Amino acid sequence: MTTELRRLRNYINGEFRDAADGRTIDVVNPATGEVYATSPLSGQADVDAAMEAAAAAFPAWRDTTPAERQRVLLRIADAFEERAEDLIAAESENTGKPLELTRTEEVPPMVDQIRFFAGAARMLEGKSAGEYMEGLTSIVRREPVGVCAQVAPWNYPMMMAVWKFAPALAAGNTVVLKPSDTTPASTVLIAEIIGSIVPKGVFNVICGDRETGRAMVEHPTPAMASITGSVRAGMQVAESAAKDVKRVHLELGGKAPVVVFEDTDIAKAVEDISVAGFFNAGQDCTAATRVLVHESIHDEFVAALAKAASETKTGRPDDEDVLYGPLNNANQLAQVSGFVDRLPAHAKVEAGGHRVGDKGYFYAPTVVSGLKQDDEIIQNEVFGPVITVQSFRDEEQALEYANGVEYALASSVWTKDHARAMRMSKALDFGCVWINTHIPLVAEMPHGGFKKSGYGKDLSAYGFEDYTRVKHVMTSLG
Repeated sequence: MTTELRRLRNYINGEFRDAADGRTIDVVNPATGEVYATSPLSGQADVDAAMEAAAAAFPAWRDTTPAERQRVLLRIADAFEERAEDLIAAESENTGKPLELTRTEEVPPMVDQIRFFAGAARMLEGKSAGEYMEGLTSIVRREPVGVCAQVAPWNYPMMMAVWKFAPALAAGNTVVLKPSDTTPASTVLIAEIIGSIVPKGVFNVICGDRETGRAMVEHPTPAMASITGSVRAGMQVAESAAKDVKRVHLELGGKAPVVVFEDTDIAKAVEDISVAGFFNAGQDCTAATRVLVHESIHDEFVAALAKAASETKTGRPDDEDVLYGPLNNANQLAQVSGFVDRLPAHAKVEAGGHRVGDKGYFYAPTVVSGLKQDDEIIQNEVFGPVITVQSFRDEEQALEYANGVEYALASSVWTKDHARAMRMSKALDFGCVWINTHIPLVAEMPHGGFKKSGYGKDLSAYGFEDYTRVKHVMTSLG
C-alpha cells in the first residue's frame, strides 16, 4: 500500500499555488528518514509573481496606521494560539523535535514575540521636531523600507519565521518569505493562518532551494534582504545584494564560549550547560557547545559533564522523556559525524560520539575534551549535540580562547565574582553575554552578533528599527 504524499504549495497574492513549472522537492521527516511531502521548487516566475504581489500591496499596507497594524498582529498572535496544536504537529514533522518541548518552549515565545512587535508598531522613537537653523523646522520620519525578501533556516523554522515577518509587518513592510527546503511545512501553515488576516500580497511564502533564495535576493524589487543561515550563505547574500545596494540583515553562525571559573557551583553549571548545549540537538547558533573551564576544576567538571551527557536522551517526537530529536537532515548528520571522526589524536571522546539507531538522523549527546585552540572542532561550527571542553589557567587566557574564533554571536560567564563577571562581559567580543546562565531570550532584548556572525538585530526595538528607514524633512517658516 502506497501512502499519498502531502502536497505543500506556495502562497502568493492571497492564494496557494504550485510552482509555475510544476517542479517539486521531496520533504523528509528526519525522525524516520522517510519522505512525507513534496513542496514547490520555485523558479524565477514564482519569485517574480511573489515580488509583484508584495510590491502591489505595499502602498496600502505602508499607509495603515500603527494602531491598525497592531490590531492585525494581535489577531495573528491569537490565531497562532488557536492553531497551536496544528503548528506543533507541522513543526515536529518538519524537524523531528519532541512534541512537548515544542509546545512549551517554542509556541509561547513565538506568540509573545508577535505581541511584542504589535506593541512596538506604536512606539517608534525619534528626535523631536525643532529649529536647528534659523527660520527652518526639521522633522525626522521613520518609514518602512518596502518589500522584504526573507530567508529562514531549518533549525527553528516557525520561530525564525516569526522573527522575520513580525517586525517587518509591524513597521509597514510587505514580505516574501522562503523557508528552508528541508522544513517548509510549518511555514506554509503559517501562510494559511496569516493569509486569513492580512490583505492579499502583504505576506507571501515561496518554497524552494538555494537558487530560489538567490533569485529572491537578486530580484530588483526588494529593498531589504534578511537571512538567518550559515556564514557562507550570508556572504553570498551580501555579495548579491551589493549589486543593487539592497539593505541586508544577517544572522549567521555562532561558536559560543562558555567560560567556567573555579568558584562556580559545578553541579548547577553542568546541569544548565548540558541542557543549553544539547537542546534542539545543538542546532542553535547560540548553543553552549564550546566550554572553557579553569584548570583547577577541569577534571571534575569534565567527569560531571560526561555523566550528564550519558543521562541525556534523544528520541522520537512522541517520547516525552527526551531532550532533543534528530539532526535535521542526512547532510547534517554527515557533518556532525565528520567532525568527531576527524578528531586529532590528543582529543578524547568522554561521552557519545556516535549515531543512535539506523532510522532517522539521531546523534548521541557527545562530550570531547583535550582539545587545542586551533583544532577544527574548536574553530568551526558543528551545529550538533557535541560539547567541547578546553582548560584555561587564568582570566587572560580564558579571554584569548573565548575571542579566538571568527564567530561573535553569544557567550556566557560562570562565576560568583561580580567584578570578574563585569570585566569578562566587557571584554568578550560577542553580541550577547549571559552570566551564570546560557540561552534564555526575551522579546525586549536584541539578538545578533559581530564578526562573521553577521549584523543587524532580531527581537527588541533595535530589531524593529532595522525594518525602517530614516528621512529628514525640513520646511521653511518664511
